[in-house]
Amino acid sequence: MTAIGGSRVLARSAEIERIVARLARQIVEPNDAEGGLVLLGVRRGGETLASRLAAEIGRISGRPPALGFLNINLYRDDRVTHQLPESEIPQDLSGRIVVIVDDVLYTGRTIRSALDAVTDLGRPAAIRLCVLVDRGLRELPIQADYVGRFTPTTPQERVKVVLGLSPADSDEIVIAGVGDSGADSP
Repeated sequence: MTAIGGSRVLARSAEIERIVARLARQIVEPNDAEGGLVLLGVRRGGETLASRLAAEIGRISGRPPALGFLNINLYRDDRVTHQLPESEIPQDLSGRIVVIVDDVLYTGRTIRSALDAVTDLGRPAAIRLCVLVDRGLRELPIQADYVGRFTPTTPQERVKVVLGLSPADSDEIVIAGVGDSGADSP
């Protein structure tokens, strides 16, 4: 972990690529049902991670999973200050194994909203959760099934995840203290 000013770099491209590969293997092994796996990235934070996981799962298994994206704004219990593209759901979710994908797990409120959105779209056989960073400090009893990194933080810190669409891009996970600019993921 490298410190930059009041920030610390938790992971860079090479380590993030290894984490994505490990998460993909963990997801595909117990969920290797023919055509039954659907990855749903939570709009903004989980979109790129879900795309990279889908590509890696396809490489590992020879069958990429269905890939979609969730806009959870309607389900949030706080004020939404930004517009997001609509949800893109690739197929009926009923009877399928759905993996909700997000970059950072913090209070659990975003995932609660995602669960509400998914159950409004159908009745999956199972819903799992995959996150790149679990920073702790939960307000709701939500636990990820697949976690890239457990990183305890304080409420004053922010976790910023920068992911490109391919492993060749410049990826980074940074933990910033209060007052550091650029940290936008809670």
